Amino acid sequence: MNDRELLGLAKEARKRAYAPYSGFFVGAALLCADGSIYTGCNVENASYGAAICAERNAISTAVADGKREFEAIAIAAEGKGCVYPCGICLQVMNEFSKEMRVICQDQERFQSFSLGELLPKGFDEL
Repeated sequence: MNDRELLGLAKEARKRAYAPYSGFFVGAALLCADGSIYTGCNVENASYGAAICAERNAISTAVADGKREFEAIAIAAEGKGCVYPCGICLQVMNEFSKEMRVICQDQERFQSFSLGELLPKGFDEL
């Protein structure tokens, strides 16, 4: 699975997003170390704090299926410029894979970052 294919799966997941409040639809595709892939989309709620991001949706589904080792995650959203994961999502990624690649779309191109580039001082257990 290459980065472009993973981003394609994230774009498909974006179509299933539930975003009646913001109108900002996001999809994510997570590549596990064993080659399995999990997708997620953002799911909003009238109580804004109860919303879940696409990235955490994909990670939670993978964890519920027993996966703990992740290689890459692709994020797809409409808009200008690269759409990066929020701080909460970055911290959740940090919990499982400090070396994960994060692939973001930028119009028709995509960019790839290491998790460390996006979250250089992630919180670790005490």
